[in-house]
Order: sequence, then C-alpha cells, then structure tokens
Amino acid sequence: MRLRIKKSLFCLISVTFALSCQNHKNTMSKIDAPIAKKVAKELEKHGDVRIDNYYWMNDREDPEVISYLEAENTYYQKSTEHTKEFQDNLFIEMKSRIKEDDSSVPYKLNGYWYLKRFEIGKEYPIYSRKKESERASEEIMFDGNEMAKDHDYFQLGGISVSPDNTMASFAVDTVSRRQYTIQIKNLITGEIYADKIENTTGGSVWADDNKTLFYTKKDPVTLRSDKIYKHIVGTSVEDDELIFHEKDETFYAFVYKSKSKKYIIIGSTSTLTSEYQTLRADDPNGKFEMFNARERGVEYGIYHYDDKFYVHTNKDEATNFKMMVTDENKTTSENWVEFIPHRADVLLEDIDIFKDYYVISERENGLNKLHIVRWDSSDNYFLPFDNETYTAATSTNVDFDTKILRYAYNSMTSPSSVIDFNMETKEKTIKKEQEVLGGNFDKANYKSKRVWATARDGVKVPISLVYHKDTKLDGNSPLLQYAYGSYGHTIDPYFSSVRLSLMNRGFIYAISHIRGGQYLGRQWYETGKMFDKKNTFTDFVDCSKFLIQEKYTSAKHLYASGGSAGGLLMGAIINMAPELYNGVMASVPFVDVVTTMLDDSIPLTTGEYDEWGNPNDKASYEYMKSYSPYDNVAKQNYPNLYVSTGLHDSQVQYWEPAKWVAKLRDYKTDKNLLFLDTNMEAGHGGASGRFEALKEVAKEFAFMIDLEGKIN
Repeated sequence: MRLRIKKSLFCLISVTFALSCQNHKNTMSKIDAPIAKKVAKELEKHGDVRIDNYYWMNDREDPEVISYLEAENTYYQKSTEHTKEFQDNLFIEMKSRIKEDDSSVPYKLNGYWYLKRFEIGKEYPIYSRKKESERASEEIMFDGNEMAKDHDYFQLGGISVSPDNTMASFAVDTVSRRQYTIQIKNLITGEIYADKIENTTGGSVWADDNKTLFYTKKDPVTLRSDKIYKHIVGTSVEDDELIFHEKDETFYAFVYKSKSKKYIIIGSTSTLTSEYQTLRADDPNGKFEMFNARERGVEYGIYHYDDKFYVHTNKDEATNFKMMVTDENKTTSENWVEFIPHRADVLLEDIDIFKDYYVISERENGLNKLHIVRWDSSDNYFLPFDNETYTAATSTNVDFDTKILRYAYNSMTSPSSVIDFNMETKEKTIKKEQEVLGGNFDKANYKSKRVWATARDGVKVPISLVYHKDTKLDGNSPLLQYAYGSYGHTIDPYFSSVRLSLMNRGFIYAISHIRGGQYLGRQWYETGKMFDKKNTFTDFVDCSKFLIQEKYTSAKHLYASGGSAGGLLMGAIINMAPELYNGVMASVPFVDVVTTMLDDSIPLTTGEYDEWGNPNDKASYEYMKSYSPYDNVAKQNYPNLYVSTGLHDSQVQYWEPAKWVAKLRDYKTDKNLLFLDTNMEAGHGGASGRFEALKEVAKEFAFMIDLEGKIN
C-alpha cells in the first residue's frame, strides 16, 4: 500500500507544503534550477508508444543520478535560505508543545505491565515493563537511543515477548526500506542471541513452547512478503523450515497470534481477497489447517473466542461487511452462521472480544461508533460522542478477562485522550490526555465543523474543517486542503498540536473525505478505484471549488497537500485544475502510474492490480494513462510546487518524483517555484526519531507561510 502516515504522540499525518517566489525574486534570479538531461526511452504497450526522457534516473547506484538529486537539494536549500531561521524557530515552537519526558498508558499482558516512554533530549522510545504492579521496579527491555547510536536511520519494531516472559524477539531497520532484521533478546540476562534473521517484515510470533518462532520473509527484489518460516531459538537460521509460500504475486502473506492465544494464524491477502490457515499454538510442529480457501472477491478476517471463530466478511455481497460465527472445528464458509447482519448504511469495521462483552467498531454517515454488547444480551448500548469532527477507536485491549474497554478519543479541537471504560458500571476514567505545553493552548480558541460539497455528479462529499476562532471566513484566509483517497483508507478528523502553528497564523485546515477512502462506507471506496479512480480527483477539485465559493478561502490562498497515493492525487489535480491552487505539496508521490504498474519487479506492483488495474490489460492501460500525472504533464501554468522524497523509499521509488519534477520544469509555462527535496538517508516515512521528523515539517510549514508573506 502506497500509504505514508507518520505516527507519533502529536498524531501528525505527513503533509507537505509550498512557498511563493513573491518575497525572494531577487534571490531566485541568481540561482539556476537544475536541468536534467534527456535520454529518450521508448516504452511500448498495446501498440502505444510513450517517450520517457528521464527513465535513466531509475538507478540509485548511478553516480549521475545521485549528482542530480544532490543538485536539486542544493537548489532547494539555497532558494529557501532566507527561511532557515524561521524554520528553526518553527521547529522549536512545535517541539515546545510536546512533552519530552512522556510515556504511554501501561497495559497488562501475561502478568506484566508494558509501557513505552521518552526521556528529555532523546529521539527514540524506551520500552520497559513492570511485574504484576504498575508500582513495581522498571525493567528496561529496549532503549532505542542506545540502539540507534551508530545509525543515520533507525527503526525498532516487532517486539514480541515469549509466553514464559523470558525472551523477546525484536526487529530493526537501519536503511528505511522496511526490510527488518529479527533478533532475540534474553530479558533475564540481557543477552542478545546470535540468531539473526534478515529481510523480514519485522513481526514474529512465539509458539507456546517458548522456543519456536514463526516469521515472514520478503522477496529480496519486489519486497513482497511471501514466505512464512519457523525458527527454533539457538539453531542456525539456514536450517529454518519453510512453512508456507504464497506463490500468487498479487497476494501478501503474514503471521500472527489470536487474542485468545490459542492459535497461530497465517494470512494471505490481496486487495479484494483473503485466506487464513490456523495452527494450535501448543502444537508448533503440527500442520496448519485451511480456515476457508480463497474465493475471488471475498474478504474476511477471523477472531477466536471460546470454541468458536467470528468472521468479519463481505461474502454474499455484504458490501459494508457483516459478522458470521462458526465452530472452531468447522470453519469453511458453508458452516458460517450470521451473527451481525449486513447493513446498507453502516460500515462494520472491527470487533473486540472480551469474556463477558464484545465491542463492535462501526461507521455511520462517516462517524465512528463503538457498540458494546454483553454476550448474554442483557445489555446493549453505544458510547456517546457529541460532535461531527471527532475520532474514536478501541485501543490496546490485550486482556481478555476484563470489563475494561480501553479506547482513544480526540477531535479536531481536543487533544487525544486514552480512556478506560467499565462496560459494566459505565464509568470512564481518563488515563491520559495529550498535554499541549507552552501555556497558551485553550481548545475554546478553536472551532471545527463538517460541511458538504456537491461533486459534479451530484454526490455530497464531506469536509472536516478546523480554524482559530479569530480567523475570518471572508475568502482571504489561507487554507490547507488535505486528502488521501485510496485503498479504502479513511482519514478521520484528528487533533494535531503541530497544526496549531498554522492555525495560530490564520490558516484553516481542511480534510476532504473524498471517494477512494471508506469514510461513508465501503461503497465510498468502490466508487473511487479502478475505472472509477477519477472520482477521487474530481471530488478533491470540487471540494476546492466549494471552499472558494463559500468564502473559506480563495485561489490566491488555497493550498493542497497529499502523500504517496495522495501524492498521485496532487499530481492529478494540478494537471486538471492548476488555477485553483497557489501552492501544492506532494510528499513521496506515486506519479508515474503506468510505468510503475507495468514493472512487476517493483515493490507493491502486483499486489495492487485490484486497486489501480493491470495495465497489461488494454482498457486498464488506457484508463490509468489518462490520469497518470507524469504522462499528462502539459505545457501550462502550474502552482508553486514542493515535492519531497526519500532515496531509500520502498513504497514509491525516488525516481517517480525525480522524473516528474524534471518533466514539469521542462513543460511548465510559469515562473512559479518548483522544488525537489530528497532525504538521502530516509525512505517512505521520512526521517527517523521523534523530533527529527518535526524538522521536515518545519521546512514545509515555513515554505507555505513564506508564500503567504507571513515569515516573522
């Protein structure tokens, strides 16, 4: 999935911004933009020939490619040198709102309380645990700061503790291509064993014998997760047994453990189809049994409870999904019995199972709902939420035998809270509310609302807005419009302390819930993919027109932003309606759609045919060519553009934005800014480290604020 979302305590969705040449024309006149050489490459398919003058950039080992990227970086840095002090001040401002010595709310698992915490002045989390009581002495499991010392990029993940609590598997990525190396640590002695498993997804699962570990390896070229292996602690990795090989190139494989801890489960999924196999966790040498063989177009997920499996599925045209139940020994679909029926107006998203209750996560008219039900049917109710710009979701609920539901809540004006809710007494305890430091934050100073734009085909598209109460809605305020719009991934309205740096300077922030996500149900996704993909782009443009028409902003002050597949959205809208935007920001943008989708050696390609289409089919080829940003660059004016990428990106290869910028610079007929900013050490998620990522955001914010002439 070409998805780029940075996850941190400030709940920031990665966004990029642009600037104007208004305040630095004199500077710009002294700096020449890099001009990439042209080497014509003929690309033929279905009798159609495309000429790609920048295909030569597809080699990150070529010194000439590196020189070009470095030249673009130098051009960007020199052209924005006058904003550097402001960037530094923005970084300090945003960082000052975030509590440095912060920690997560502990959760209990198998006799230990686990937490993640940060220390002042350090970039990476410390993972620790306390035995039996939250007041017990702390046992540090992993200190990310120590582990990251010798690396430009560092990501720790996949921590999995053995059932007897003595060992933990963990995974590290030091390149930013999401190829993790799994190792095992003895939590009693502190020893890290010699076992080193490379090129994995990072996750691993312990069997009940405390020595058998199941994990997923990736294809070294395509990075598709396709093989499940079994490793015995202390043995040679070369002797690991291949348990499952997913040979269908459109599927990805993974392995996990049921919440009940009774089963180890292998999953295989494509965009439209799911399949699972199960093995009792106390029988690691047994054979995985097929749960229900894959059926084209049938998606399902499984949850174990007592002697039954609950199946979340779209089978039999249940577009918004339904919940079925079946005996754990009779799992094929002919044995499934309806538990929660399909509803045309409610998207059933998930279920959390407890001993006495189950909690249904659903979405109606775009709004999250948590539906709590006792197994004996003696109680049945929804948690109340009171506005239209909130996000609510169940959180870490690993304990099965409890009456406490942990969930997270925030709104566009209210910081994130972690809440423990007693499902029996209906009492709630706020365990933690995100602190916004600095002394000048008052949520009463901000307003939020949900409005509805009318798309060109008559469909109503929701937009979530937030702004400072003193911001005038007279058409003269700057507005940043963000969207993603692919894979059924929903961008919910959420709080961001970082965003305050925009709103306190008069910016309005808008999330357009366009087709391609699932904000208004599964059909909202179905009508924004494949041969309906252009709905995603036209929805965004029509939202922009609505925001201008209703005088939230104007074309002189409207900015658009998106990353990854959202970067494709940005590329499409500037080809379609460049006159609507003063600046457009595309981070790690997926813009060379046709060429990428024709190259099955590139990560993600084969698994996404059901999202974009397979261009080996002529109709799909012609449709995606009609919107592919790189193929549709025209001799016209474009907005000011800021484009960012990472050299080691495994999701969207760096050469897509690099080629796109080179072609834009050759074609565009305006004198607006066009910058390519490449992080030479990072990948799809940007810089590692808690606060290093803020430096990237500070650059982006300064870029856009400068366009408004508000550098101060």
